[in-house]
Amino acid sequence: MSARIYLLAAGAFAVGTSAYVVSGVLPSVSSELHVSLTAAGQLATAFALSYAVGAPLLSTLTGRWERRTLLLAALLTAALGNLIAALATDYSVLIVGRVVAAFGAAAYTPAATLFATGFLPPEERGRAVAVVFGGLTFALVLGVPAGSLLGGSLGYRGVFGLIAAVAVVIALAVQTALPKVSAPPAISLRERFAGVTDRRVQIVLAMTVLAVLATMSVYIYVVPLLAKTADLKGGTVGVLLLVYGLGAVVGNLVGGRATDRFGSLRTLGVALGGFTVVIGTLTLTATTVVGAGIALFVWSLFTWAFNPPIQNLLLELGSGGGLLLAMNASAIYLGAGLSAIAGGVVINLVGVEMLPPIAAALGIVVLALLYVLRRNPALEAIEHLEPLETEERLPVAIAD
Repeated sequence: MSARIYLLAAGAFAVGTSAYVVSGVLPSVSSELHVSLTAAGQLATAFALSYAVGAPLLSTLTGRWERRTLLLAALLTAALGNLIAALATDYSVLIVGRVVAAFGAAAYTPAATLFATGFLPPEERGRAVAVVFGGLTFALVLGVPAGSLLGGSLGYRGVFGLIAAVAVVIALAVQTALPKVSAPPAISLRERFAGVTDRRVQIVLAMTVLAVLATMSVYIYVVPLLAKTADLKGGTVGVLLLVYGLGAVVGNLVGGRATDRFGSLRTLGVALGGFTVVIGTLTLTATTVVGAGIALFVWSLFTWAFNPPIQNLLLELGSGGGLLLAMNASAIYLGAGLSAIAGGVVINLVGVEMLPPIAAALGIVVLALLYVLRRNPALEAIEHLEPLETEERLPVAIAD
């Protein structure tokens, strides 16, 4: 695997940390700007909604850009957003910074995924996707604790300023180490959006929304859930969340390798099946520290094994792969945004301990959609689709 792909993963780590770190600096934002924790929490909402809207929009607007230039612009936009947040002395300015940073992240992640897979044969694309998304998983593992640790000493301004500096350094490395890559062949807007109207693509995007909704509706409320099932709190829960993050790293890598070896559909079936069983039995298995640690690790492993095959599947399904990856990124953030609302409704109606079985029911729905995708005669079989000949295989124009 080319070292250049790991550089792309480093960029994903920077923009991913920009997204996740906010949870760790909420107390600092609340105290320094004299706003409630609830208001500070809306910084995450602003980022998620901006990302969801920005990903497909920016993919369309930048469709004819040279690829390295797009990556540089995305990283520098993310850096600018974090710099604005670092300099903000007013809550509204801080929101603006989060929106700008989200646009940078929304442009970067799909473009980096496409860049990483563009030079590789189909049998290696799953691992390439896993490496890029590995940057996001490490951001998940390190982002929140780093924000919490540094927020106390540096304040939110120092944390966002540090992220901005990291993004600039990676942008300089991208400029130096990556080749220029010409834009994909010009296609009309009708052709670009043709893939989105494909029923198979719509099913895949629905699978993403529901799968993210299922897992995040439990993860967001995992602290009160563990307090209910095992009477766990404080530092113990922090260690268990780290175990969850480690499971994410392993699951992402396993999902990439399994995709290359067994194909997207088979890997998705195993990941979804495993997730459904583990999440459905969480209230039974997470009753001790050891049981909770094992359950959270395996739950995270299956959850994050979902990402590489779903991304690879979209690349197999039709033209306009860049837009499809951007739409999938929007679907991820849509599912994440809905999860807090849905989880809160479930807790108010039937209690926190009912979140896992309801999430498992959603997992069964996603498995049913996968079955439709594979078996419905109205859908073309996709196990043996040839790699796309549009923007998925990117021609190198100039190697610097």
